[in-house]
Amino acid sequence: MHLKQHRKIIFAITIFYTLFILYFLFFAFGRAGKVDQISEYTFMFLPDSFFRLPRLSDLLHPTLMDFVGFGNVAAFIPFGILIPLLYRTNFVRFMTLFVLSILVLETIQALTFLGSFDMNDVIQNSTGAAIGFGAYKLGFRTKNYWRNIAAAGISSIVLMLGVWGIFGMVDHVFTKEMGPFVAINDLRDSSGNPSTGTKTASFEIGGQDVEPQYNVYSIEGKNKETYRYTLGNHKEVYLFLNYGIPDQEDSRGSIRVTADGHEFLTVSVEAGRHEPNMSSIYLPQANELTITIEGNVTLWDVGYKEMVYSWN
Repeated sequence: MHLKQHRKIIFAITIFYTLFILYFLFFAFGRAGKVDQISEYTFMFLPDSFFRLPRLSDLLHPTLMDFVGFGNVAAFIPFGILIPLLYRTNFVRFMTLFVLSILVLETIQALTFLGSFDMNDVIQNSTGAAIGFGAYKLGFRTKNYWRNIAAAGISSIVLMLGVWGIFGMVDHVFTKEMGPFVAINDLRDSSGNPSTGTKTASFEIGGQDVEPQYNVYSIEGKNKETYRYTLGNHKEVYLFLNYGIPDQEDSRGSIRVTADGHEFLTVSVEAGRHEPNMSSIYLPQANELTITIEGNVTLWDVGYKEMVYSWN
């Protein structure tokens, strides 16, 4: 087959594939039918999740978002191979024009309400094109056209796996995870005094035996009790607490949790009607923590897990 025939075939494939991608960008997933429901433009200029490709465990039970994450990269690999086959270009020129094209398409998506401008998509799409260009450089080195295609295909898979691994490592480094559980009685209160709430006697709630492991908090004969703690450094934490009214107690009780003056939890508990309950509260910034107890409600195993990077 002559070079001109090869070029015509490649050109036709490029046009067909471009139309295919444009369809998915603007009309797939029922985008056109949702236009009337959208009244605001969506522009997301700050990338936040472009390193979050599905993990191996996710592929056992893949979701739509897993396919979208892979598709944003894999679907644009062919452009990195087809365009250099049609036009002589270097990597910098190719990537510059490709990124500009993606920026234009993302802007059109947002302005027509057929999608949103998402910098995560721009980065993922451009990564796919860069993989394709690398596969082109590695694969097309001989005069045997079909051998070159096979080599480019294998190179695409190898480079994609490499990028997948690198993205996974970067995502792990820059993703916060929950640290170890810290019982709140391990802290000192806001006055610097040793914490209270260290007793761990067992009791029953709703006929169930409760065996506290870390601490127990109650009003201890008062009408109201307030506990204040300083976490320090405006920590990002998840606060965990268990609560209920012991079976031998009457009346009702309530719990109120605030952090730096902002209320995050208010709950009322009635004797004899609740089994032991557990709450998990996300505190985006917590320096001074306040827990207020009224009535006969009892709290136990109160503590937090700080959100930290793996390198902290």
